[in-house]
Amino acid sequence: MTSSDWTVIAPNSSPPYTVFTNPIEKSLLDEREYRVIRLQNGLTAMLVHDPNTENAAASLDVAVGHLSDPDDMPGLAHFCEHLLFMGTQQFPKENDYSEYLSKNNGGSNAYTSSSNTNYHFRVSPTALLGAIQRFSGFFHSPLFSPSCTTRELNAVDSEHKKNHQADPWRIFQLNKTLTKEGHPWSKFGTGNRETLSAAGKEAKSKGKLQVNGTLNVGRETRRRLVEWWSKEYCASRMKVCVVGRESLDELSELVSRHFSPILNRGQDPLPVIDDHPFGPNEMGTLVCVQTIMSFHAVEISFPLAWQLPLWKYKPGYFLSHLVGHEGPGSLHSYLKGKGWITSLSSAPQALGSGFAMFKATIHLTKEGFDNYRLVVLAAFKYLSLLRSSDIAPWYQSEVATIAKTQFQFAEKRPAEGYAVSIAERMSWPVPTEKLLSASVLVSEWEDGEGSQVVREALESIRVDKGRVVLMAKKEEHERVSGVEKKWESEKWYGTGYTIDRWDDKFVAEAQGPNDIQELHLPHRNEFIPTNLDVEKREVSEPQKRPHLVHETEMSTVWHKKDDQFWLPKASVIMEVRSPVASSSPRAAVLTRLFSDLVNDSLTEYTYDADLAGLSYNFGAYSLGVVIYLKGYNDKLPDLSRRVVETVRSLQVHQDRLAVMKEKLQRQWENFSMSQSYQLSDYYGRYFLSHAAWTIEEQLPEVAGITTEDVQSHIDQLLEKVSVRMLVTGNMYKDQAITLSKDLERILRSNPLQSAPADLALILPEGSNYTWTAPVPNPNESNSALTYYLHLGRLTDPQQRVVGALLGQMMSEPAFNALRTKEQLGYIVSCSRWNLLGDSQFGLRIVVQSERGSAYLEERVEAFLDSMDAKIMGMEQEEFQEFKSGLQQKWREPPKNLGEEASKYWTHIDSGYFDFLRSNEDASLLENVEKEQVLALFRERVHPNAQKRAKLSIHMQSRKPRPPRVSAEAVDAFEASLKGANIAVDYAALKEAFDGENPLAADFVRVWQGALTEDVVSAEDARGLMEQLPALMQKYPVQGESTDAVPVGVTRIEDVKVFKAALQISEPPRPLVQWNDLPTPNL
Repeated sequence: MTSSDWTVIAPNSSPPYTVFTNPIEKSLLDEREYRVIRLQNGLTAMLVHDPNTENAAASLDVAVGHLSDPDDMPGLAHFCEHLLFMGTQQFPKENDYSEYLSKNNGGSNAYTSSSNTNYHFRVSPTALLGAIQRFSGFFHSPLFSPSCTTRELNAVDSEHKKNHQADPWRIFQLNKTLTKEGHPWSKFGTGNRETLSAAGKEAKSKGKLQVNGTLNVGRETRRRLVEWWSKEYCASRMKVCVVGRESLDELSELVSRHFSPILNRGQDPLPVIDDHPFGPNEMGTLVCVQTIMSFHAVEISFPLAWQLPLWKYKPGYFLSHLVGHEGPGSLHSYLKGKGWITSLSSAPQALGSGFAMFKATIHLTKEGFDNYRLVVLAAFKYLSLLRSSDIAPWYQSEVATIAKTQFQFAEKRPAEGYAVSIAERMSWPVPTEKLLSASVLVSEWEDGEGSQVVREALESIRVDKGRVVLMAKKEEHERVSGVEKKWESEKWYGTGYTIDRWDDKFVAEAQGPNDIQELHLPHRNEFIPTNLDVEKREVSEPQKRPHLVHETEMSTVWHKKDDQFWLPKASVIMEVRSPVASSSPRAAVLTRLFSDLVNDSLTEYTYDADLAGLSYNFGAYSLGVVIYLKGYNDKLPDLSRRVVETVRSLQVHQDRLAVMKEKLQRQWENFSMSQSYQLSDYYGRYFLSHAAWTIEEQLPEVAGITTEDVQSHIDQLLEKVSVRMLVTGNMYKDQAITLSKDLERILRSNPLQSAPADLALILPEGSNYTWTAPVPNPNESNSALTYYLHLGRLTDPQQRVVGALLGQMMSEPAFNALRTKEQLGYIVSCSRWNLLGDSQFGLRIVVQSERGSAYLEERVEAFLDSMDAKIMGMEQEEFQEFKSGLQQKWREPPKNLGEEASKYWTHIDSGYFDFLRSNEDASLLENVEKEQVLALFRERVHPNAQKRAKLSIHMQSRKPRPPRVSAEAVDAFEASLKGANIAVDYAALKEAFDGENPLAADFVRVWQGALTEDVVSAEDARGLMEQLPALMQKYPVQGESTDAVPVGVTRIEDVKVFKAALQISEPPRPLVQWNDLPTPNL
């Protein structure tokens, strides 16, 4: 790239900018227009003109992340991401941005990574200007409002505590902590209240903080944040992508006008750390890690060169293609044959700008864990095989062909995700014209150059260069080692671990040649598509629904030939319903094991298909089993036949059944260790579902199931069935019918007279139920509340539309009140909830918090009470904005084949066949008045509503919280001291605590240090401190205790009795008679 590739543009309405003049390499089918510009401040932007986009979107990626945190303030980059959203000079209201997006069918998010931070939003296309005005201000004039500092510290702290019992977070941080001394990779990126306040406390302890006569930790934390932001958030580090309907000229001027005020602070545009976190002490080691959940896994990691400069050949990806292969001769196939693993994956991992890792992750069976040394040794033997093999160029050619096909026929993505992916890649060291293609396309090897970079990568992947992390529960580690280990504890999560070096014998074997005869390189991939033809016909507008093209006593086939995407791809869904599938907990387990065994038996055959862009899934659910196929249609019929044949003719083998049983049992046992809100949502669903079985009911059945049980169950399951099929994409009607006929021929089943259906349970009007259970994980500090209010029938257009609008209007205010302002916890959401079977719906609010669940319900009801005035006082213009945003959402056409198939399948699966619902709802919404929404709210949502039908699920943490002193108790204590004429600096002492409800231990420590003998006698000091317990009891901290159920709430004691008393929803029936047969109107 040279200066001649850029030209200066000086429009009248915005600051000048330069434009990249060469064309951007894109897919031949991509009709969007692209332009790259660079502002005078150094910011680079990609503009995407998409006249058909249903959402506008933007993403800003700044090349600074948590590796740039100051050493004394871990988590500062993450804290900045949180606080940045709280208002700008132009739009000072702290929730103005989120409120604007919510009204305009939008939303936003952000994330902090190691070397970058990304901010992004989506919004109605007509509202892009207002969104950009608000969004851009975060990067040139944020307020970092002092009033929000404490709240967002709490939010970061809550986010960390949400992850504290999650094994992926714990193991990720342990790998970071076990880094060579001084390397920034070791930093604690999430941060918490303690790490972010520590520097302020340290400065205060040294007397360095003085603001208006008061020592203030919060102000110092904010000052350090502003100081850091003012240095690190430099325009030249920022990459922006904007997707909109506007022309490229309009988008260019929009970006130039609103992002040019961002300062260029003279920082390195792309900070690179040219040093790997593995030193001699980290290499050649075995790290044993204690897990929270019950599983066995081994992760093998090696230093890898930074892969982005190697974008042309992608050696790390090529090696992962071989190491992670699952076909015949692969490492996966060998270890699976031994009964030692349940999965194996391999990939290069970009740790930060400048360094990377090559990883292989293997999930083990219990027997595999017992033989973990042999598992790891086999991995090194496979690497030895690669080093000693003459890897033919056709292997890279296959990878390149698949990548080229993927790029040329990529499905259109939602605008927000697309903007994020582009903004992330814009800092890559690739030619500007390849910003879209470099991440996907792979070059074939040329003149030995490509194979050479692969060989260089292979040379670094050796036993003495890598680290092996072995994961299991503590007792499992000690069982296998035969000794009680001396565990160390990781600083931030408390994860237990030990570090050992491999013995000389193991190292010698791992460095030796491959002697496992079963291992060999993959064969050629026969699933790479060769026919990519698409017959494109001109249509006035796309069909809005599929058509019923074939019907027998057993099957119905719905079909829609692609008429808008023109890709050589198809989607097929085959649902096989049987009354046997979930007739009992045992039957449900047998159906699940059947599906797992089918997938297990097809792994080697289908892996090549998946690599080549043709995938399948066979899964069990409450009504039977379902086959999903999607991808290039060329060889889809072949894959379909093979899958159905396996379903019908599966032979159950004892060794594989044992592995599947162990895997399922472990998965279900671990479910109880999920996050609290996931459990409350799960039980909320169960309470309102007819004929459903809990995991607790199914788990005891697993152990006793035999091969004969499964084989017999398969015959019973498939004896009488009802089949529903949907075929969309690049397949004709006759091909769809052939798939159906093949299915019936292979299954040899009899037709069901009446197909089973999912049904919901309906809460009675005027009911107020609650169910409480302890969180199973004793170390989980968070409780959770799922709060459900029944609104009505989804099959009633008026109820459905008014209810959806009410949910849209409540979503952002709920988040703002319960999370942003009250800081109840990181997880807060308010949304519409469709019940099982899609016939009934309601409103669901979920909150996860360290506060007691009864307090959470109290605060939810206070929020609901406040919504009455908010709705009543809403101006007509604002109400219309909510309506317009929802209409725009409902009128959005599918963006790709997957979205189209999912939309149609929802109506086929439910049995209502209401394909045009979204457009009809959008039209119906036009005439909805605010008074109708308010009436529904007052009738079914407000806490005093007479017809309100409510169910709340409380999951209560069992982990004792350290006692705190309420603000009222603090004031009462100070009043007592002042009454005794104790002269101390009360304001300064208050500043010693985090927040208004300090820990009792901290409170006692600080005051004992203040009440010295020169202030008060030791005896009087003891007497004053002894008042504290009584004051804490008199003025408790709200939400700290597990309060009793409020008056008027009925506690559910017997779940079965409760469910049996509820009304069952009506069986589904078609809401529209399409009359497609005998001759579909195609």
